[in-house]
Amino acid sequence: APYPFGALARRMFRELERSEAIFDLPARKFVLGDARRDLAVRFHGQVAATPFGPAAGPNTQLAQNIVLSWLAGGRIVELKTVQVKDDLVIPRPCIDMQTVGYNVEWSQELKLEQSLEEYVKAAMLIRMLVASGRLPFAPGFDRTVFDMSVGYDLAGIRSERVQAFIRGMLDAKAIVERLRREIPAELRHLGDLDFPTRLSDTLTLSTFHGCPPEEIERIIDFLLRDLRLSCVIKLNPMLLGKAELRGLLHDALGYTDLRVPEGAFDRDTTWEQAVGFVGRLGETAAALGLGLGVKFSNTLIVENHRDFFPQSEREMYLSGPPLHVLAMHLVRRFRREFGDRFPVSFSAGIERANFPDAVALGLVPITACSDLLKPGGYARAFGYFEELARRMDEVGASTIEDFIRSYEIGAAAPQGAAGSRLSEAKLRNTETYVERATRDPRYAAERHRKVPRKIGRRLELFDCISCDKCVPVCPNDANFSVALAMEQPRQWVNFADFCNDCGNCDTFCPEDGGPYVLKPRIFVNRERWAADAPRDAILIEKGAVTGRFGGVEYRGDDDSAYAPILNRLRDALLAPNEVNYVSAFL
Repeated sequence: APYPFGALARRMFRELERSEAIFDLPARKFVLGDARRDLAVRFHGQVAATPFGPAAGPNTQLAQNIVLSWLAGGRIVELKTVQVKDDLVIPRPCIDMQTVGYNVEWSQELKLEQSLEEYVKAAMLIRMLVASGRLPFAPGFDRTVFDMSVGYDLAGIRSERVQAFIRGMLDAKAIVERLRREIPAELRHLGDLDFPTRLSDTLTLSTFHGCPPEEIERIIDFLLRDLRLSCVIKLNPMLLGKAELRGLLHDALGYTDLRVPEGAFDRDTTWEQAVGFVGRLGETAAALGLGLGVKFSNTLIVENHRDFFPQSEREMYLSGPPLHVLAMHLVRRFRREFGDRFPVSFSAGIERANFPDAVALGLVPITACSDLLKPGGYARAFGYFEELARRMDEVGASTIEDFIRSYEIGAAAPQGAAGSRLSEAKLRNTETYVERATRDPRYAAERHRKVPRKIGRRLELFDCISCDKCVPVCPNDANFSVALAMEQPRQWVNFADFCNDCGNCDTFCPEDGGPYVLKPRIFVNRERWAADAPRDAILIEKGAVTGRFGGVEYRGDDDSAYAPILNRLRDALLAPNEVNYVSAFL
């Protein structure tokens, strides 16, 4: 659930000052840029300081997620896809990162109006961070592009509520001015900043698996002609066709346990249809002076053959390493068809080792999701930039374009006719890399059979092995620790207002049961705490603490056996040196 803007700002700056971290990401893992290397790229005519960003998904739904993605170097932020049906019940758990990556969570979990406000909050927090001077960014390294994402059909996109969302992204002045008044007194010196009000004028379209090609074309045509938005069309892996997709997935990569439903191919756009509408829409965009690009790729729909998700879910969506190879084959096929005519955005199995390769292919943006849900969380992206710097230094490249030109030949190429030479290099690099990736064992099934280790012990309310893994793997930053001595000096708790029961922390916790289920679940909002009944949970309020255990409520001022521990927990959370979402709120 959303959290007050003023409390978020207070928490952010307080934590930076006291703990050298922001939203539990250590400052040593912030990506601040390097004056020796210019990583800037262009996206629909706008300049972003890096080609990296978080993919639309769990890392771009709440304001703090977006700030974390930005601190991790994401400068093209693909915001969580929104749609008119914003009251869907998402199955729980919904994210399975035990091996390669599966999910059954494909839509926003907030109301449209809440999503818009979260995106405005994030943009304002980023602006405040930059203006504060507290972080030593390289010159120009704050240049950021927000890319909105909507779905899933034309009727929904043309609805008044989705149109209001898009209008709000184009002009958020009213929300900015309202939130400006919430900036806490200690940060008033940042209250008069020129906050961005045009959050985004680019849009990535997400469609249902099986969306008819005519519908995709109608949607993009509407967005181009009526709304004057530069667009990216996110396309599906089924474009490869049955034979090539199954040949890659089963024969080349060895994922013989994965089955794509037969009907998925029958329902989905064919390659020939996609080539047709991309060409036509490209002409429309050019005539209007707008940009058009494609994104590879959406997740791959497969049969649910595992026991992680509820049995009601017959299908699930594949991401991670196998999708990387499938999507790269689509990039190659697309460029063989269109050359470098259309920009290509990429999201599929990006991680430290292959991020520089994706950069060398001239893909913009390059977005990650699955890898950021593994141990280390957002901090993993720090390694992406370390590896990119190492690879650029190897060939003496100081800009992205230099790196693209020198990727294959191993030394900085002569400048020459820069435009054509750059396009040729992108196409050449694509051919080289796709062949290599297909043979690379890092993407094969054999490398991804091992699941995270469990120690055969069940979690309890307090005390655990204190590994801290549950904190960074939560995309919402819902899990955190507090100085409260039991058997262990610190206890791990769950800020339930942010937790969406995705189950990711359970995957990586060495103990059984799930931190999001068994650790103290803390609320600061009485209405949400009451709505969460009958689950065990604790409500912290000013001057009061209430616990619900086994369906029975207990207060800190009663004479129950729970009262002492409730009071100790409240005191620990509100201790002067503790920085957390409870203390920032109260």
